[in-house]
Amino acid sequence: MYEEFLEIKPEVQKALDEGIPVIALESTIISHGMPYPKNVQTALAVEKVIRDGGAMPATIGIIEGKIKIGLTEDEVEFMAKATDVMKVSRRDFPLVIAEKGNGATTVAGTMIAAHMAGIKLFVTGGIGGVHRGAGESFDISADLEELKMTDVTVICAGAKSILDIGCTLEYLETAGVPVITCGGDEFPAFYSRKSGFPADCRIDDPAKIAKLLKAKESLGLRGGVLVACPINPEDEIPYEKMDGVIQAALKECEEAGVKGKKITPFILSKVKDLTEGKSLEANIKLVLHNAEIGTKIAINM
Repeated sequence: MYEEFLEIKPEVQKALDEGIPVIALESTIISHGMPYPKNVQTALAVEKVIRDGGAMPATIGIIEGKIKIGLTEDEVEFMAKATDVMKVSRRDFPLVIAEKGNGATTVAGTMIAAHMAGIKLFVTGGIGGVHRGAGESFDISADLEELKMTDVTVICAGAKSILDIGCTLEYLETAGVPVITCGGDEFPAFYSRKSGFPADCRIDDPAKIAKLLKAKESLGLRGGVLVACPINPEDEIPYEKMDGVIQAALKECEEAGVKGKKITPFILSKVKDLTEGKSLEANIKLVLHNAEIGTKIAINM
């Protein structure tokens, strides 16, 4: 079946064969999430955190129609510089594969590819969710649908603060997705430790989180798990400040008539400008922090 489209990096395959924990990483953050060369530096730094912690990183992307499970440094550089790399979620796989194109996997896309390769854990920055005003626009990220049905645990810094976090949490509850907060009493809002929404399940010990994940698997319950790790206090941008910035960015987005897949990159770019680059630095710090937590979970699986 799909095996003909997978190309697993030899060291990743060796880790899978030998039972060494493997952690998936997305490539949208490389191609669409950060400017060059910060994107390459961050991608390689995250891989190093995982290696140093005793697990194997597998950055996932699509190059010339092949789903790469584990990118080489040259391939990371390519993904960072190429101008024809499309964002790939579930609906986009057939097109990019059929046309032998290049694609950067989103959270949903990375979950799909990781599951194909037998990888159970995935570290990222933040997930997509229910957009503000979704009652009229019906704009809900495919990430949430993927968490509903794909057996991959996602370790992140919560939902991006440009979203409607309350509605996102309601959606996940309805979908039956376990949401664990690791290191805080509130579900985090990406750049900020607090969102105003209490953590329904707080577990700070990665070994206990691993135990929960093994119990879920043993029960045969389908779908993913979300582990939300608040950014470290010294690296965060307070929610009250970020909310004002986001409101301004959303207004500019609406005035510019930006639609569909272009909304999030547009808003994040505006947020970066409005925070004078502080949001980018916070993004880098939180991804590295997530990788530390994710690796501790992985080695206890």
